[in-house]
Amino acid sequence: MFALYAFLVAVALTVLSYIFVKTFQLENYRLDRYLKKAAKLDFAFGRKTPLVFTKRIKRLFFCIFLLNFCVFLLFFGLIPLFWVNFALAALALIFLPLWVTLGFAVASPVENFIKKIYIKKAQKKLLRLKTKVVAITGSYGKTSTKNILQQILNEEFACTASPKSYNTPMGVCKTILENLKETDDFLILEFGARRKGDIEELAKLAPVDFGIITPIGNCHLETFGSLQTLEDTKYELCENTKELVIFNGKSSQTRKLYDRFARKKYLVCQENSFAFAKDVTSSNCGSTFTLVLDGTEVFCNTKLLGRANIDNIVVAAAMAYLLGESCFSIQRGIEKLKPTPHRLELIKGFVNVLDDSYNSNLDGFKQALEVLSGFEGRKIVVSPGLVELGHSQYEANLTVGQEVARVADVFLIMNETNKKSLTDGAAGGTCKIMYASTRDEQKKILKEILKAGDCVLFENDLPDNLK
Repeated sequence: MFALYAFLVAVALTVLSYIFVKTFQLENYRLDRYLKKAAKLDFAFGRKTPLVFTKRIKRLFFCIFLLNFCVFLLFFGLIPLFWVNFALAALALIFLPLWVTLGFAVASPVENFIKKIYIKKAQKKLLRLKTKVVAITGSYGKTSTKNILQQILNEEFACTASPKSYNTPMGVCKTILENLKETDDFLILEFGARRKGDIEELAKLAPVDFGIITPIGNCHLETFGSLQTLEDTKYELCENTKELVIFNGKSSQTRKLYDRFARKKYLVCQENSFAFAKDVTSSNCGSTFTLVLDGTEVFCNTKLLGRANIDNIVVAAAMAYLLGESCFSIQRGIEKLKPTPHRLELIKGFVNVLDDSYNSNLDGFKQALEVLSGFEGRKIVVSPGLVELGHSQYEANLTVGQEVARVADVFLIMNETNKKSLTDGAAGGTCKIMYASTRDEQKKILKEILKAGDCVLFENDLPDNLK
């Protein structure tokens, strides 16, 4: 009977720990970040970003259940009094956030063992196939550059790219084991980082032949601590690349890394550099430009929107050229390019929608607003602003508010995180400022105000662990 009671209590507490496990997952399994949230009682309530039941999460739930079952089996056996047992079960509710920590501690040795097995399997496959690896890192533009490069290279070569934003060790392993084919000439990987050493770890997992450094800015400063640490972390790709590295010269921080790197390198996106765009004309249907590639001029047109995408195209075209692709194939690949979902993606309909919800930097926000300004009809911006900027977050979002007020007719501010700074910035303009705390509120407001011909820009999105 005691075992049955312990089992039922353990099941109930494990189910109730859902919200805490979800918070832990949203914090990328970072125990320090999760404990900070727990100390503030700041947990991921809501249904916007549901818990993803990966194998790792299932193992964590099992460990939480096992801990609960063992503890209550012991208590119920030692103290066979119903009211005491009921009180202990009720008291356990208060400590549910800590059960996640204990479950993580129990599961960690198993997770580390599984991680090592996956890494060894991925490395063994990569070594056997001898596929050349192109790795991309930077603060922003990584995913778009990766997708553009894959589409251009596919004109002459066979290549695989990591899906979506798979840029962690397990994401890279998953790409190699599940997506990389025997016939692939190139594997294009996105290397993400939140702390020093992350890029080096990824480069050791998948040895890099060719590297790309996209623009570097003040993203994720809360985890890096300083811009210098961020730069040093991105430079780890240069130190671990065997053949050559391409640098997007539009970023001053990226140019610093170019100057710092002593081996084979190429600077692009600046006038008279190895590759750059000139004679650019843009509209809300795309852009035309002349691509200057190692002295050769190629007229190009693309459906992709925004100047940042032209720079991403230049970077990808330069790499494709250095990998042996002809200018004709590069031109043809550029003409066929499809937008990366949620990155300045135009969706036409009753109203025009600019979906830039995966963007999270000031320059990208400004360029999205520039694209928005080219549309007719009312212009509506929906955004929670920018996050993870450390001490500069208020000033950055103040600027965002000012820029939005310059272009938009309506500014719908999402969530509480940057509400004050965005309002302070936009208050000096003539745009109407509105607020929504949830997706449901956002939908209701938009349903009430939207008219045919309006254009709505969705800029950035916040997970449930940010309010």
